[in-house]
Amino acid sequence: MRPSRVLFVGIVRLLVGAYPRWVGCEPAPSQRLYFANHSSHIDTLALWSALPVGLRARTRPVAARDYWGRGLRRYVATRVLRAVLIDRIREDPKSDPLSPLIEALNGGDSLIIFPEGTRGKEATPAAFKSGLYRLAQQFPAMELIPVYLENLHRSMPKGAVLPIPITCTVRFGAPMTLEENEPKESFLARARGEVIKLAGNIAG
Repeated sequence: MRPSRVLFVGIVRLLVGAYPRWVGCEPAPSQRLYFANHSSHIDTLALWSALPVGLRARTRPVAARDYWGRGLRRYVATRVLRAVLIDRIREDPKSDPLSPLIEALNGGDSLIIFPEGTRGKEATPAAFKSGLYRLAQQFPAMELIPVYLENLHRSMPKGAVLPIPITCTVRFGAPMTLEENEPKESFLARARGEVIKLAGNIAG
């Protein structure tokens, strides 16, 4: 593992903890799609840092090019996280925003995504967008792992520049799959429910 990655993980752990709790599964080298609630800019860093070192090497966060594509953030995204950068602006309306994700999955990588699309302000996630459903359709053998990031909406809320040191936990739930002929709306609601379930009594 690169020294820069070791240092980076140490900084994240010092600031927010990012302590993993494997509630419904164990770390495994199988191809996985980790999907989580999204409430701060540090979500990506915390979830990636919570993975065991062997899984970090093959797990790539999906990140917005307009935020992570410049300056120091670009270095972190491309050199440390090996992130898959996507174009949220879609300058070419004919382009498929999921193409970079599909390419990474075809290459054998695991991914980290935030199906809400944009950051929320609440402890529980907003409605999920359709990307998770499309990926589940195209990669039926892939394990879909719900993840709940606890306290990160308090550590670095929307608008904050630096994180407030608060102990944050990353909870990994049980794998789920797309059921045969399951409608998109039903699947997305079920996936969101699995993330909320991991929040426990935090969900209101």
